[in-house]
Amino acid sequence: MKGRVLIVAGSDSGGGAGVQADLKAVSALGAFGATAITALTAQNTQGVFGIHAVPPAFIRSQMELVLDDIGADCVKTGMLASVPVIEAVAASLDSHAAAIPLVVDPVMVAKGGASLLADDAAQALIGLLVRRAALITPNIPEAQVLLGRDISGIDDMEPAARDLLALGAGAVLLKGGHLPGDHLVDVLALPDKIIRFSAERIATASTHGTGCTLASAVAAGIAQGMGLADAVARARIYVRRAIETAPGLGHGHGPLNHLHAIAEYGW
Repeated sequence: MKGRVLIVAGSDSGGGAGVQADLKAVSALGAFGATAITALTAQNTQGVFGIHAVPPAFIRSQMELVLDDIGADCVKTGMLASVPVIEAVAASLDSHAAAIPLVVDPVMVAKGGASLLADDAAQALIGLLVRRAALITPNIPEAQVLLGRDISGIDDMEPAARDLLALGAGAVLLKGGHLPGDHLVDVLALPDKIIRFSAERIATASTHGTGCTLASAVAAGIAQGMGLADAVARARIYVRRAIETAPGLGHGHGPLNHLHAIAEYGW
């Protein structure tokens, strides 16, 4: 086992997204995952039916106790929900993890449509976390909120990724899965270049937790010392196989097969 990832995110009672998906992905790729849970959710493949927030002071306690003892080689954030939570996470990063790479998955809406970020929190997310991140991983709707404009097609993605990079993050992985069509493109914007990743869409309902899983898989790679482009490339392969081999559970957006990598990669 190589690489330590501290995951700061919400719990998914259905096991397909959030901290549960994060831990499975990090573990399957051979890294160690620790957690600071920001919220409990009552959800399944059909939607989010309740959210119970964790007090910000307790989130800080979780983060700082892990960082003081176990440490981390990368911190990954997911669902943060509110301005006080974002402020608490930023304060803990300032005091205990200033030099540790940060991956920010700007979780705003669940797959079933439930809002997971307060309306007033986007600017706090940009000011306190995006600007310090080594990488942010927005999907198209999240990028539209961060930029305040529409992204209507693949041709809009590179300019959008560059503008997201200008918000202060070290790199941006703009995911194109929400755009129509069978040909999908993700854009990785680095300070000196743009890398495009292309794939054909998989016809499936088993897509719950893909964003959480991808960001955590990249974080595992960073924690293991991989270059960012290589970490993204491996994470995309891992997520695609997890979708292709999904178990078909539930009656809505089903979970992925996070553990396929244990057999295939021999961890």
